[in-house]
Order: sequence, then structure tokens, then C-alpha cells
Amino acid sequence: MARSHGLKAKDVVRLHASRFYRAYFLGFAPGFAYLGDLPDGIAGPRLDVPRKSVPAGSVAIAGKQTAVYPFSTPGGWRLIGRTPLTLFRADRKPMELISIGDQVRFHPISRKEYSELAVQ
Repeated sequence: MARSHGLKAKDVVRLHASRFYRAYFLGFAPGFAYLGDLPDGIAGPRLDVPRKSVPAGSVAIAGKQTAVYPFSTPGGWRLIGRTPLTLFRADRKPMELISIGDQVRFHPISRKEYSELAVQ
């Protein structure tokens, strides 16, 4: 994604974290929130061939939208990072972390911070 826009990976992360995104729709999988709109500088097409498995917590971009995969599942969005947050849990009320209309903002974290947060 970075290369296709002539950017460095850290620039994609910075641009992605530079705004709030509205949750437009929930679907594809429980807890999968379609968020938009991306800055033009990082918007891009889905993959031509979807991956057979995308890890849970993967932050992804497709078109002018961004999302987080709540489960390990096949997917064709371009991956730009991971979150340690659990977006869907059947034993939680509400079960999904993001609801339609919510405003979501991403914050870059280091691998060390990811590891520490994922343990909690």
C-alpha cells in the first residue's frame, strides 16, 4: 500500500491515524465495522486475489474504507497493521466493540505495546 502511493509505511500509519472514522455498516463477519472515509493519499483497491487467512485484529484498507478483522478469516483488504483489541465477544454486551454511527480513531502502537496490551 505504501509503495503504491510513493509513501513509507510509517507515513501510511500516520495518515490512517490522522482522523476519526464513522462506522457506516456492520457486516461480512460479526464485529466487522466498515469505517470511512480514508484520506485520499492512502485509499486503494482490494487485492486481486484474497488471502486465505487474515489474522484477527488486522487493520485493513479497501477503497476509501478501513476496518479491523474481528476473527481470523479470508479477506481481500490490504493490511496495514494490527490491534490487540477484541472487536467481538459473544459473552460481552454489546457483543461488538464498534456500533453503527460510532466515531473511531486509530492510534499507532509499537510492537512492544501491542504485545503488552494483547496479554491483558
